[in-house]
Amino acid sequence: MQFKGAFTALVTPFRDGEVDETAYRDLIEWQIEQGIHGLVPCGTTGESATLSHEEHKRVISICVDQTKKRVPVLAGAGSNNTREAVELTRYAKEAGADGALLITPYYNKPTQRGLVAHFKTIAQEVDLPFIVYNVPGRTGVNCLPETQAELFSTIQQVKGVKEATADLVQVSRIIELCGPEFAFLSGDDFTVLPSLSVGGHGVISVVTNIAPSLMASMCEAYAAGETNRAKDLHYQLAPLCRAMFAETNPIPAKTALGMMGKIKTELRLPLYPMEEKNEALVRDALELAGLL
Repeated sequence: MQFKGAFTALVTPFRDGEVDETAYRDLIEWQIEQGIHGLVPCGTTGESATLSHEEHKRVISICVDQTKKRVPVLAGAGSNNTREAVELTRYAKEAGADGALLITPYYNKPTQRGLVAHFKTIAQEVDLPFIVYNVPGRTGVNCLPETQAELFSTIQQVKGVKEATADLVQVSRIIELCGPEFAFLSGDDFTVLPSLSVGGHGVISVVTNIAPSLMASMCEAYAAGETNRAKDLHYQLAPLCRAMFAETNPIPAKTALGMMGKIKTELRLPLYPMEEKNEALVRDALELAGLL
């Protein structure tokens, strides 16, 4: 299984309004040095909603080029416009990505039948493995376990899900219906270990932007049967996870990386710099973890 372990939903560094390629390449290199298992450019954490198509394509290309096949690259390529999702997925394949991360269409609120038709259309147009991204809190639609099972059984390109509901009942049902070959990746940093315990395979993570080795080690420990070590790492990560969601993602992650000297803390509107009290919370968590 190619998509397993800890994948980082990478932030996109900006400097003076433009993509900061140097900082991005350095961040990718540091992630790989720290033992991350895979990288996800142009997801929600990468502020894909405010990237132009040219920027989106460039960010994917930079990631693929810098990674040089050392770890899988799962490129964000989703859209609430099926034609646009086809275009972005096609580019991800041309750029050399190992797969695509495709969010369920947001704002439109399609039915379950509409979701199936959306993903089937992409698969008919582009032969590239992809992971379905289910995040109802942002999209307004929940890709139900039965629908995920239908996607997996009828679309060859569907390899798994990034499940960001944090609903462990739904997590368990998805794995029950889809089986062990379905790459179940948690999309919620707080519930990675519980997801692994019922048959999950890993995570697409926000907190790994700042602590890649901790999350990668937790996934490795669980896979090796070292459950007590995995539990210890789960609780070591907990304060960092809380800090990373003190405000809307990726505001805290970029703030933390700025404090660590990895990137310039620059966001695109409508995202806005953190409130001082929350910035202090992030700093305290980084200091507690020994990251400052």
